[in-house]
Amino acid sequence: MTMQGTEPRPDMAAVMKQHWKALLIEGILLVILGLLAIALPLLASIAITLFLGWMFLISGIAGLILTFWARQIPGFWWSILSALLSLAAGILLLGWPGQGVISLTLVLGVFFVMEGVASIMYGLEHRRELSGRWGWMVAAGVLDLIISAMIITGLPGSAGWAIGLLVGINLLFGGTTLMGMAVAARGS
Repeated sequence: MTMQGTEPRPDMAAVMKQHWKALLIEGILLVILGLLAIALPLLASIAITLFLGWMFLISGIAGLILTFWARQIPGFWWSILSALLSLAAGILLLGWPGQGVISLTLVLGVFFVMEGVASIMYGLEHRRELSGRWGWMVAAGVLDLIISAMIITGLPGSAGWAIGLLVGINLLFGGTTLMGMAVAARGS
C-alpha cells in the first residue's frame, strides 16, 4: 500500500493479478461483440441507435420529473427545454431508427472532419516540440479526413456500415487490450 495524502491506495499490480480472470472474461466478451458488430454492421448500427434512443427517452422523462419536482431551482426553463430535447431525440431515434442511423452517421462523419483538422493543425503547430512524431499526427488527421469523406459522400449507404463497423473495431481493440492486460497481470 502506498500513501497519498491520508488515504491508502491499493497496489495496482496486486489488484490486477488478483482479478486477471475478470479482465480476461471481459476482454473475450468485448472481442466477441466487436467481431459480431464488424460482421453485422447494420444490425449493430440499429442496436446502437435504439440504445441511444432509450437513453435519451429515459433521461428526458427523468429530467422533466426532477425539474418539476424542484421547480424553484435556477434555470428552470432551460432544464425543461433540455429535458424536452432529450425526450424528442429519444422518440425520434426509437420511432425511426433507420433515419436515426443516417443522422448519427452524418454526425460521425462531421466528427471525423473536425478531429482530422484538429490533428493536422496540432501536428503542424507543434512540429518543433514533437520532433519526428508530428508527421504521425498529420497522417492521423489525413486518415480521419479520408474516413469522413467515405462516410459523408457515401450517405445514405454508409449508414449501413459506418457506426457498426467503427464501434466493432473499437470493441475488438478494447477487448484485445483487456486480454493482454489479463495475461500480463497473471504472469506478474
